[in-house]
Amino acid sequence: MNQNSYRDQALIGATGVELIVALYDASIRFLYRAVTAVEEGDVAARRDAVKRFIDIVMYLQARLRTDLGGDTATTLSDFYSAMFTLSLEASHEASIEKFHEVIACVKNVRDAWVIVARDPAAGRVLPRELRTREERFMPVVEAVSTPGEPTASRWSA
Repeated sequence: MNQNSYRDQALIGATGVELIVALYDASIRFLYRAVTAVEEGDVAARRDAVKRFIDIVMYLQARLRTDLGGDTATTLSDFYSAMFTLSLEASHEASIEKFHEVIACVKNVRDAWVIVARDPAAGRVLPRELRTREERFMPVVEAVSTPGEPTASRWSA
């Protein structure tokens, strides 16, 4: 089994938050490819790697819901914009140092998502399109009770 097949298999059954972490992992891999391309003087490979990184950043930014995420979503949007700009600067200047700066920033936010991934309730606040099929269609049972009455269930999707 090659590495891509292994990665694909590892994502089967992943939660929406785990998929976001996987996108961060992919973006970091593309940034390292850009560094390697700079070291090898391969302009086409550097541009391709940066384009793929930017595609991921734009995908993540486009799915932010500031109406639901408030300040956190706004901060993430600003972060994505900054990483977009810094990666373009790093590519334009063929700067390994700037690429490493972007990598450090992305790794820092990725590590925060890993912590979020450990919280089962976190998946419920993701936008619907970032949830897995199971998370979108699996009903959530909430217990509702009034003192002195039996507990009833309220289903929500």
